[in-house]
Amino acid sequence: MDMNEWWGLIDRARAAVGHHADDRALPDDPLPEALVDVLASLEPAEIVDFYVKYVEVADSAYRYSLCMAAYLIEGSYTDDGFSDFRSGLILLGRDTFSRALAHPDFLADLPTVIRMSREEGGWIGYESVSYLISDAYQKVRGETDSLDTAVETALKGMARPDKPLGEEWNRDPDDEEQMKSRLPKLAALFLS
Repeated sequence: MDMNEWWGLIDRARAAVGHHADDRALPDDPLPEALVDVLASLEPAEIVDFYVKYVEVADSAYRYSLCMAAYLIEGSYTDDGFSDFRSGLILLGRDTFSRALAHPDFLADLPTVIRMSREEGGWIGYESVSYLISDAYQKVRGETDSLDTAVETALKGMARPDKPLGEEWNRDPDDEEQMKSRLPKLAALFLS
C-alpha cells in the first residue's frame, strides 16, 4: 500500500461522515466507526499494511514544533497527550496533516481550533487510530493476535524516532515568548 492509497482510505471515511469529520469532541463522533468500516472492507494483509503506514505517518509528526502546538491547543504536554494529538491530526486528512507538519501555526486557521480557543467546544486529539485498525481487523478475522504479531515484526525493521524531530525547542511549555515567536497565530488564540 502506498501513501496515496493509505490517505485515500482516510479520505473515504471522512467523506462518509461529511461535515462531522473534523471534530473529535462530538458526543456521537461518526468518523472512528466510519474508518473501521472502510478498513474492514480490506483484506487482512492490507489492514496490517495500513497499520504499519499509520505508525510511519504518526512518527513523521513526532516533531518539537507540533508538540508545542499541541500544548497550546489542547493543554497536554505528556507523551500520551501528544500521541493522541497526532492521531487526531491524521484523522483531519492529508492536506491538513501535511500543512500542519510544514507550518504548525497553520492549525490556528482551523474552525475546531478557533472554537477551542474560545472555549466553545471541539477537540483535535483522538486516543489512538491503532484501536480502530484493531477493531477492523477483529471484524475481518475474528481475532487480533495475528495483527499484533505481523505489526510487531514489521516495526522491528523500521527506524523510529526516539525523540522529536526537527529543530529542538526549549521544552518548557510555559515559555510564552518562545510560543509567541515560533507559533504566533496559535499564541494569539491561546495566550492572553
